Amino acid sequence: MISFKQLPIEAKAAVAAGVVFFSMMLSRSYLAEKLDFRTRRWLLRLQMTLFANTLMLMGSLHVWRSTVTTFTRSSAASSFCFMLWKIAVFTFLALAHSSFFTLLFLVAEEPYFFSLAAYTCLGAYIILIFFLFTLGSVEQAYKFLAGRGSKAGTGNKNRTALKPVLAVVLTVVLTVIGLLNASQPPTVNSVEIPVHKLPSTMNNLKVVLLSDIHLGPTVGKTKLAMIVRMVKALKPDITVIVGDLTDAEAKIIRPAVEPLGELDSPLGTYFVTGNHEYYTSDVSNWFELLKSFNIQPLHNENVKIVSPKSTSDWFCLAGVDDIEADVLRYSGHGMDLKKALRGCSSEHAIVLLAHQPIAAKWALQERPDINLILSGHTHGGQIFPLNAGAYLLNPFFVGLYKVGQNTFVYVSPGTMYYGIPMRLGSRAEITEIILRSP
Repeated sequence: MISFKQLPIEAKAAVAAGVVFFSMMLSRSYLAEKLDFRTRRWLLRLQMTLFANTLMLMGSLHVWRSTVTTFTRSSAASSFCFMLWKIAVFTFLALAHSSFFTLLFLVAEEPYFFSLAAYTCLGAYIILIFFLFTLGSVEQAYKFLAGRGSKAGTGNKNRTALKPVLAVVLTVVLTVIGLLNASQPPTVNSVEIPVHKLPSTMNNLKVVLLSDIHLGPTVGKTKLAMIVRMVKALKPDITVIVGDLTDAEAKIIRPAVEPLGELDSPLGTYFVTGNHEYYTSDVSNWFELLKSFNIQPLHNENVKIVSPKSTSDWFCLAGVDDIEADVLRYSGHGMDLKKALRGCSSEHAIVLLAHQPIAAKWALQERPDINLILSGHTHGGQIFPLNAGAYLLNPFFVGLYKVGQNTFVYVSPGTMYYGIPMRLGSRAEITEIILRSP
């Protein structure tokens, strides 16, 4: 048998990732009740950080070999410029790997420059890996089709050198475009949605949908204040936040949350959890903090939204916990549609807040009489090439979907971004939803 020492370094990284993943499952299943809250929270975050870094190590080795090792036998390998290039590549990879650690140590009211640089490198890392893999695949296909897979020559060497250069150039260009796109204020997208059984007195009711703000290492108070100003300018009747508001503990990032206290929608502001709220392991404190800003969490519960024109007219606004709470075995939490819709009959319109589109699908399978579901989570893929994965993994990707005769699902592409301060193939959005009665 081959010993662990004899395995190539990529295989060692894969084994390490497997060990970390196993430890995550073990701690969730058997240690959750034995560890105190704070220890459990730090253990989960550390495990997730180590898991991500062990997976990235395999990609980083490929990047180093493609952009550095490939050129070590060239005449320029001994030059000062090549030495600077090696330092630049090493720094780039080190920053990309450190991005996940900033969530543990560098979260404050406003983002640190180091966090922004680290997550920018992470975004560029993802793009670079994609182009290196794609161009490498094209090169291998060309060799196979040309029948020269075993031949080596000057032309092959030139193509081998061209591949990483082209990948780096494309990565730099797309990174700059992505940074510029994400630096723009969210676009305001106005959508009219007919809601079956919505009272005529509530026709044209305006709901502003926010999702995936991700307060944390790269999103702080300034950006949140901008979002709040934009929401107030729309003068919504109701404001809803459908999860992933934060990536940090309430106590640490409380000053950055203060702008939310300025939201003053006359029929209320409501919140449901996303998967990232459960990653903070601090949901209870977040609920209390949001309540202090007059934002009502819908923890598998519902409220009656009464028409300002007639107290006898109303619809049911319900919210469910994110499905990740069940995966994480988060005590007292988890998607419970029956509890959330208790008292909501098909005689009145039903609007459901559910962070993940897969939860929307499950909800409609159980209660097809739901008229409208508002979700987020996908970010519209946020950056290329992740868009394709997000599209394939979610039953509803982004925008408005009609399901059956009287049901609609709207998936927000996100109001900010997660970690990586870039947008490629997607745009941050504040959604202005106009409810129409039939």
